[in-house]
Amino acid sequence: MKILLSNDDGYDAPGIRAMWHCLHQLNLHSELRLIAPDRNRSAASNSLTLMEPLRIQSHGEHVYSVNGTPTDCVHLGINGAMDFQPDMVISGINAGANMGDDVLYSGTVAAATEGRFLGKPSIAISLCGDQYFNTATQVLLKLFKQLDQLPLDRATILNINIPDCPYEEIKGIKVTRLGTRHCSEKVVTSLDPRGKKIYWVGPAGKAQDASEGTDFHAVENGFVSITPLKIDLTHYEMQASLSDWVQDNV
Repeated sequence: MKILLSNDDGYDAPGIRAMWHCLHQLNLHSELRLIAPDRNRSAASNSLTLMEPLRIQSHGEHVYSVNGTPTDCVHLGINGAMDFQPDMVISGINAGANMGDDVLYSGTVAAATEGRFLGKPSIAISLCGDQYFNTATQVLLKLFKQLDQLPLDRATILNINIPDCPYEEIKGIKVTRLGTRHCSEKVVTSLDPRGKKIYWVGPAGKAQDASEGTDFHAVENGFVSITPLKIDLTHYEMQASLSDWVQDNV
């Protein structure tokens, strides 16, 4: 199986390097390509770079960086910039959770989304912290050995979140739905060296819906969370009432 690896933390981030070495244990060296941003592009979401050229830089055998977003990387990796056509895309291992509303902003999930848009089975994998990457790799190896038995629907992405703890403390794996967060904290205001105001986006809010069955609840209780994502934002329940309103008023 040929696999394209990407992320949003950058090609040399510890998470993607851990995943690279992890998959080498399965003797997949010639079947792997790593193509990821040349720097941290967290929260880039599904953005594509359209107004400037993209460049691919080699960093040794089968490892490449791109001066663009995670979506750019996967798009180039699948759509003809490399002499390699992957069978699937794995994005991560991200340093930090991608749960609930995070998936709308996440570059990690976006890289997997682009893979799915281009017809490849795709997985996004995140460690809910930045310490126990070895736990995430052990979970990935366990799942990967059974992956050929998974009937992954063409429109589906698997979003995996792993507690940041020793592997021995993982209680199991749960299939979950997305929870929700409160609104983000207020922007942080400061001054630049010239005395002009600058602003930083505030931290994410705390979980609002972290009830049983959500990704938040699973991770908080020591379980790996696997959430199947389907990228269809249609509000089906509103179609009928909206059609009535259009007929009566427009």
